[in-house]
Amino acid sequence: MNDATMTAQAAADDECNVPGAIALSAISKWFDTPDGEPLTVLQNIDLAVPAHAIYAILGASGCGKSTLLNIISGILTPDRGTVCFGGVRARDFTDWRSISYMFQEDRLLPWRTALANVEFALEAGDMPRAERMTRARTALALVKLSQFEESFPHQLSGGMRSRVALARSLVTEPAILLMDEPFSRLDAQTRAQMHTELLQIHALKHMTIIFVTHDVEEAVVLADRVVVLAPRPGRVRESVPIECMRPRDPTDAQSIRYIQQLRALI
Repeated sequence: MNDATMTAQAAADDECNVPGAIALSAISKWFDTPDGEPLTVLQNIDLAVPAHAIYAILGASGCGKSTLLNIISGILTPDRGTVCFGGVRARDFTDWRSISYMFQEDRLLPWRTALANVEFALEAGDMPRAERMTRARTALALVKLSQFEESFPHQLSGGMRSRVALARSLVTEPAILLMDEPFSRLDAQTRAQMHTELLQIHALKHMTIIFVTHDVEEAVVLADRVVVLAPRPGRVRESVPIECMRPRDPTDAQSIRYIQQLRALI
């Protein structure tokens, strides 16, 4: 290892010792198949996500994007490699409540109101109910749904349900927010509105965000950097910084160049 490589590695290590930063080293994951042969889904993934950044994970279907997100969240354990949060290995990490996960489906409980669905994320601890309610109302206000706190999921539009799911993810005040195609089921106009609101919330709360998407335009509009995975087994094909000011218009010339570059990589 030469001096320049050592300096760069030291800088990356320092960066990943900051709370909210994420570092993946040589992550591999495989699953057993009915014929007894292991299926390798991810292979030697190295990734350093600085605190407060927004990263998109992009790639063809089946390349392991959601598996990678599940490994970061602790839902899955890698078969090889290490995950670190703020310089602490996942096996020694204790503050899992600082990591929140917004799934592709909103997973709202149909018998609970919007407010009660958001409050649900706080019920596992010993927080007093009055404080839970206050924080749930604050989270709903953050996604502009204060007027609908007593509405049930079936009374809400798809975009509103996504906002409730986002509020539930934010109510724990996470340092890290993981999102698995959270807006994929929305129409284009509602999705664009959610993009704007997510960026506003990020500017206010400064979480680290990693989101999985199939939508190249979404990746360009939202992310500081787009990590493109190669087809199975998933490997980092390219890590592309998006170096243009926000708000970003996916129809302007600079955005189109990034979109074309990323599509060529998938």
